[in-house]
Amino acid sequence: MGGSYGAQLREPIRGFVAQRLAAASVYLRERGISDRDAFLALGRACLAALEAWDRDAWLEHLATAEGAGIDAGELYTVGNMTDIRDILTLPGPTPADREGCSAVLLPPGSTAAGEVIAAQTWDLNPTDLEFVVAVQRRPSAGPRTWSITCAGCPSLIGINEHGLAVGTTNIKTRGSRVGVPYLSLLHRAIRCADVAEAGAVFEQAPRAAAHTYWAADFRGAKQWECTASSFVSRELDGQPIVQTNHCQVAAHQRSEGEPASPSSKARLAKLTALVSSGAQDVATLRAAFADRSDGIDSINRYAEDGQGTATDACIVALPAERAMWACRGSADRGEWVRLGFE
Repeated sequence: MGGSYGAQLREPIRGFVAQRLAAASVYLRERGISDRDAFLALGRACLAALEAWDRDAWLEHLATAEGAGIDAGELYTVGNMTDIRDILTLPGPTPADREGCSAVLLPPGSTAAGEVIAAQTWDLNPTDLEFVVAVQRRPSAGPRTWSITCAGCPSLIGINEHGLAVGTTNIKTRGSRVGVPYLSLLHRAIRCADVAEAGAVFEQAPRAAAHTYWAADFRGAKQWECTASSFVSRELDGQPIVQTNHCQVAAHQRSEGEPASPSSKARLAKLTALVSSGAQDVATLRAAFADRSDGIDSINRYAEDGQGTATDACIVALPAERAMWACRGSADRGEWVRLGFE
């Protein structure tokens, strides 16, 4: 399966690695680090941690790299760039990071169909957009999955044939370490049967760095705010859960590596207001993700905003239908497609 993935996307994967290495070099130089070899060495150490934790995924990754004719360590490092660079740069004097995603979990009482919905934007490097792909995996054991990711990378956001959807937003806290990075946690979680099993993955993994994670099935949903060494979970009850890119747990706020950006705070407030204004469905969430009312701090992020980030993809997951709607690029510029298991 990994070999097929690498061979089918050989040229995009090679292009993705080259542009991500360039982006990482710029990010590190801005923080006074010129040694790219140290960045790559940390990525290889995290790949070794993956072998001990999820050997199947490790073998799949090696086969993907081989199929693409690319170095496995480089591919793993750049795919998990946000975690690997945090190990290298935090703590330290760093410029405020304007990257980030916006996610929402909706209980049945907040949706038009009376069913759980999970949705998010995925915002990162504008140059990643060329390499964003939808991947269906059909393993010999375990559920089929649909994931949105970058060419050559494991699952980032997606849903499996059981109706379990998973996703993430980035946060930054001190204490990042060599361990298993976020894409590998998500790639393991999307193979689970339900929210409870996925939660055990997020909670028990030897995490490399901080992230928030969410999981949703037709029964309910849950969110985890994780550092490398601790986590606090929130169960979806009668109110939506909204998350952007700063910590909402007091203990984690005290160890944040960077202050909350104006963008993260504005997106949290706007998305909370939008999803609290009435019953939601795919159409209203697409409209919320297209919102530009706060300019460069809007939920919908354009490359021309000059923030070093843009909306590379959006998804609206419908666990009860075992499907998700996905858009490559921003919600108002990309084409929305339905990905399911019929």
